[in-house]
Amino acid sequence: MSSTSTPLSGPREASGPRGTSGPRGASEPPMGPDAVPAPYTVPLVPGVSAYVQPDGGWCLNNAGFVTDGDRTLLIDTAATVRRAELLRDAVAASGAPAPSLVVNTHHHGDHTYGNCVFAPGATIIGHAGCREQALAVGPQLHAIWPWVEYGDVRITPAALTYTDELTLHLGDTEVRLIHPGPSHTVGDTIVWLPRQRVVFTGDLVFNGGTPFVLFGSLSGSLQALETLRALDAEIVVPGHGEVTDPGAYDRVESYLRFVGELARTAHAAGRTPLEAAREADLGEFAALPESERLVANLHRAYAELDGAAPGAPLDLPVVLGDMATMNGGKPLTCHA
Repeated sequence: MSSTSTPLSGPREASGPRGTSGPRGASEPPMGPDAVPAPYTVPLVPGVSAYVQPDGGWCLNNAGFVTDGDRTLLIDTAATVRRAELLRDAVAASGAPAPSLVVNTHHHGDHTYGNCVFAPGATIIGHAGCREQALAVGPQLHAIWPWVEYGDVRITPAALTYTDELTLHLGDTEVRLIHPGPSHTVGDTIVWLPRQRVVFTGDLVFNGGTPFVLFGSLSGSLQALETLRALDAEIVVPGHGEVTDPGAYDRVESYLRFVGELARTAHAAGRTPLEAAREADLGEFAALPESERLVANLHRAYAELDGAAPGAPLDLPVVLGDMATMNGGKPLTCHA
């Protein structure tokens, strides 16, 4: 697999990084798109490419595209209009036609905000739960990171939905859309190319980052990993992080089982998710970025222990506040 980069922005502005909420101290790290490397395209097999956005943290998701030379299917978009336009340019630079189909792996804004750049020329496809959630939450990222320069984002949900499985064909390439059940969210989609042995997992897999199940299900996420394993893919494109292989499933599973055991012990002892997260020894997971997600994952695990349905709404302001506390009292870092 080789890669080609796409410049994200021009030279750094002398006045400081973009995407900040106000003046920052000289000792603070830069925020915004200038603070991370440029996105790049990874050709996987003929007609199939991944599009990776470093550093894979909050709102820096992966996308991908499949083409037969006549039509192109895009898998996910990006969190800002500028990033979605760069994705569009990367598809064009590969020689593929403009996407006529866009599949969203779930409703989160980093994967769907850029839909508006491709529609109405492209049909947006997703699980029924993805469409419902996109409409229900609206401009979700704006509320969490109001300082990000999103551009003129118009919420554009899926126009074509499915419930269990849907198969698309681009020439002789079969693209299977599989709903694994509530997992990262209630409306996740696995994009599986059986002949090429390539799978796009969406955020069922974070490679090199902390998994995140706040909006879905801890137990469902473990079940989704079994669904992924059964496909027997050779190339795995995670929702965030570098292109990898099925070994990534084991790493995600280990973390999720750690969360589950911590939740059972702390819940039985009467500790809050925040107390449990503060006292936790992350051990082998201590080096994972976005470690503040632990407390959010514990909120979801606690809800399941209390009998809540997968994906049942939680008190988001409380959870976000707990994550900020775990992040040293600072807003969550977003370089979109």
